[in-house]
Amino acid sequence: MVKLVLVLGDQLTPTLSALDAGDPDKDVVVMAEVADEASYVPHHPKKIAFIFAAMRKFAQKLQDKGWTVAYTKLDDAGNTGSITGELIRRAEEHGATDILATEPGEWRLITALNELALPVTQHPDTRFIASHAEFETWAEGRKELRMEWFYRDIRRKTGLLMDGDKPVEGKWNFDHDNRKSAPKSINYTGPMQFTPDDTVEEVLTLVETKFDTNFGALRPFWFATDAGQAQRQLTRWITYALPHFGDFQDAMMNEEKFLYHSIISFYINAGLLDPLEVCRQVEQAYLDNYAPINAVEGFIRQIIGWREYMRGIYFLEGPDYTTRNVLGHDRDLPAMFWGADTKMNCVAKTVSQTADEAYAHHIQRLMVTGNFALLAGIDPQQVHEWYLAVYADAYEWVEAPNVIGMSQWADGGIVGSKPYVSSGAYIDRMSDYCKSCAYKVKNKTGAEACPFNLLYWDFLIRHRDRFSNNPRMGNMYRTWDRMKDDRKDAVIADAQKWLDRLDQGEAV
Repeated sequence: MVKLVLVLGDQLTPTLSALDAGDPDKDVVVMAEVADEASYVPHHPKKIAFIFAAMRKFAQKLQDKGWTVAYTKLDDAGNTGSITGELIRRAEEHGATDILATEPGEWRLITALNELALPVTQHPDTRFIASHAEFETWAEGRKELRMEWFYRDIRRKTGLLMDGDKPVEGKWNFDHDNRKSAPKSINYTGPMQFTPDDTVEEVLTLVETKFDTNFGALRPFWFATDAGQAQRQLTRWITYALPHFGDFQDAMMNEEKFLYHSIISFYINAGLLDPLEVCRQVEQAYLDNYAPINAVEGFIRQIIGWREYMRGIYFLEGPDYTTRNVLGHDRDLPAMFWGADTKMNCVAKTVSQTADEAYAHHIQRLMVTGNFALLAGIDPQQVHEWYLAVYADAYEWVEAPNVIGMSQWADGGIVGSKPYVSSGAYIDRMSDYCKSCAYKVKNKTGAEACPFNLLYWDFLIRHRDRFSNNPRMGNMYRTWDRMKDDRKDAVIADAQKWLDRLDQGEAV
């Protein structure tokens, strides 16, 4: 009996569990570019093009290995527009009664497959180091689900950077060494950029036609679109940038989009690179005395620590996680997140880069756009959908806990023990943005005061009942309480004036 083997656009891995469960001699792989997946949020054109092009190339590799692949292009006649619709159509076409799938990374697709009229076996996604059961066992009975403790267990499990049962060089975490401010210059030209081949050009033309009003620039398009190209980018980064990555991983610069970052999250999250193999290649650079421990450990922690932890939280917390809003924030996402004018240089630079590249690094996301959204009281679901739409590495399993939990504190502290908020001083320390900003980061009040300075205190006062007893935030409230009353009044009044202008749609 013929079975269908579903392969989604972020499952482009030859060892995918659904493929392992199928039989290439008789089963049929189903892959489909469908409107539902391309438009449930207004995805960046580069993200859509990357996924479609990588899907087409992966389908060809499966065919070369002997699989029969039923591939649906977005503009094919008969395209039903949904994954479930394509499964039903292909089942009728091939006389299949059973479907093999690897569990999707979003609850909406898991639910859709569960509700399909045909029987679907969803196999675990074995591309991750920790299974759902392992994470649930780790989380059970803990008052706080802190990533650091989970990360140490994963280090022990994988043996990465371990000396027996202890971490190499006697420390688990070298993050303290990874907080240098922006350097004067970067001695790295950024990720490898690939010239579109015929397959990619065909996809680019399709995306230009179908998604011409979506936020973001489609061209120039330079992403890797197959595993070989992705590996070449990884090798380039390890060779030329990894040694400097740790020192400046939190820095931000006006004229440097990529600094020393790896720019491989697109490829890992789509399945073109194996995360554990990536970490082993990075570890080897340390073992060969090529890259320092702070750079190597910092990168590996992002992959086997944060990445695995975020997935664990997403599935542990369940389908309603993205709707949480503990702080009751309800302001609409401002137009400047979609490229409208703003006088805040840090936000303008981050959004402009996002529009151009479908990429911004973790501190730009967390401490610029995320910090602003939290301080200004933006509806976290709108913030979540924006991040999901505009970044090429964003899939809900990894994006939602980073935004709903870490960035917006909308989950009430499951991910973070305190909100990630700061005044303009942090941005000034870690970037060169403030030097060319219309606002003055040193000004605490007045029309020229950095909005982050005003909104920082406004946020703390709005939520004083919730956070004043937080041991990591007490100093902030004691600083506020020591201020003179006239300054407090000015801060609150100026913050409200600024937010009123934001709400009125002014370019702030």
